[in-house]
Amino acid sequence: MKDGRIRETDRKKACLEALLSQIVPVDEVSKEAARKRWRTVGKPLFSLGKLEQAVIDIAGIKRTAEYTLKKKGLLIFCADNGVVKEGVTQTGQEVTAIVAENFTRRAASVCMMAERAGVDLFPIDIGMVRDVEAVTKKEYKVAYGTRDLLEETAMTEAQTLKAILTGIRLVKEKKEEGYEILATGEMGIGNTTTSSAVACVLLGEDVEAVTGKGAGLSSAGLERKIEVIRRAIEKHRPNRENVLDVLSKVGGLDLAGLTGAFLGGAIYHIPVVLDGFISAAAALCAVRLSPSVAGYILPSHVSKEPGGRKLLDALQLEPFLTCDMCLGEGSGAVAVMPLIDMGLSVYREMSTFEEIHVEAYEVL
Repeated sequence: MKDGRIRETDRKKACLEALLSQIVPVDEVSKEAARKRWRTVGKPLFSLGKLEQAVIDIAGIKRTAEYTLKKKGLLIFCADNGVVKEGVTQTGQEVTAIVAENFTRRAASVCMMAERAGVDLFPIDIGMVRDVEAVTKKEYKVAYGTRDLLEETAMTEAQTLKAILTGIRLVKEKKEEGYEILATGEMGIGNTTTSSAVACVLLGEDVEAVTGKGAGLSSAGLERKIEVIRRAIEKHRPNRENVLDVLSKVGGLDLAGLTGAFLGGAIYHIPVVLDGFISAAAALCAVRLSPSVAGYILPSHVSKEPGGRKLLDALQLEPFLTCDMCLGEGSGAVAVMPLIDMGLSVYREMSTFEEIHVEAYEVL
């Protein structure tokens, strides 16, 4: 039986390595073509700032300077974390399933935001402790929650690999369904604890520097959370040079699924917008697995969590929004979609200097 598990793990590793080998850097020729197009648009040069850069970056991802972003999707990875039993959260695990079901009833914050932004929601039960009829699908569920990372490693290596491969698979499926851009989100009580642990290891930072109160912890609760993370890292000694080791020991199923989603964006040439702190922790995992993935990730906002800015700096990403948001669910990623749409509309539809008979601006 043990030999069977080892073989299965090796098979998943080989599958992941084969997929990673398909990742290539974004297309600089297409990015340059988009830059040239912007210089012909009849407005002051570079005056839309980051919106212009986003259009250029997406051209590199899609390998063409002529594209649309009509069909948008949000992947929300839902999972529970065994570390909740250590008192690191204000609420219990039952909330994860309640909110996951609310995603299907237009009863969660991100639902209203996504409706305004024209983004379709896809909640995914990758590891909740109970099934939710409207959300749970056997082909995506890896396990019924993780173990308590203070007592033992959060996941097995096989579970981690399966969750990553599930994230990649979902991006492939959404692209085949015609989605042209994806956003990332999550729902899982206790996942700021796992994200802080992963960020702490990968960034080489002190636990206090990257750990916040999450969904409303008291100061005493924050101290407990920091202590749990510190003890878990000391106990399991995750290898910061080995992303699978870090995720397996102190991560979570939602984080692993998100990591796969960012990898999938690079594999299948579809832009993926990261949300806040938790998404950024997963994005850093993906980039550490394959550095070229960085070019396929778009930022949204900078999370109010202490590690939010540190993770964006490590990813070399500048946020579009600075709204002090820390809601999760993909809310920040959805909020930035209309801005990207606006930039693309100007890029595609505005007349050129030649068409309006105005002498073009020069780069001075």
